[in-house]
Amino acid sequence: MTRIPAAPLALGLAGLLPFIWGALTLFVPALGQWTAQTLSPRFVGPYVQLAYGTVILSFMSGVLWGFATKATGAVAASGYALSVLPALWAFFFMGGGPVSAATWLALGFVGILGLDFMFEKQGLAPDWWLSLRILLTVVVVLTLVPVIFG
Repeated sequence: MTRIPAAPLALGLAGLLPFIWGALTLFVPALGQWTAQTLSPRFVGPYVQLAYGTVILSFMSGVLWGFATKATGAVAASGYALSVLPALWAFFFMGGGPVSAATWLALGFVGILGLDFMFEKQGLAPDWWLSLRILLTVVVVLTLVPVIFG
């Protein structure tokens, strides 16, 4: 695996902050109370994780769409079709309470790895892409575990 460039790595790690913050507010009740009173209750626990995670699943559809633009013919057509799956996943499966939503969100992020792998094997994603995506996905799923099994 190739070294991840500094900018995508830094931005990817920064994108983990809402997931990490949500988990921290679950494990440190005083932090959760402070956040709810100072910022907003929507920035506490699963609320911030699920709202932000839904946005990121949709963002990933755009990223994958961009990869599909590098292809032609049937490969491009299948790439475009598959690239909309993360956004549709978020649309259809988010909701039903925090445990259900966190479970579907985690499964959605794991599922995107399959698409990432496919785009990389087709030469459409950067050679460092899977390294970044695996790292980010592991952290996202681990931060959702307390909501799923809490």
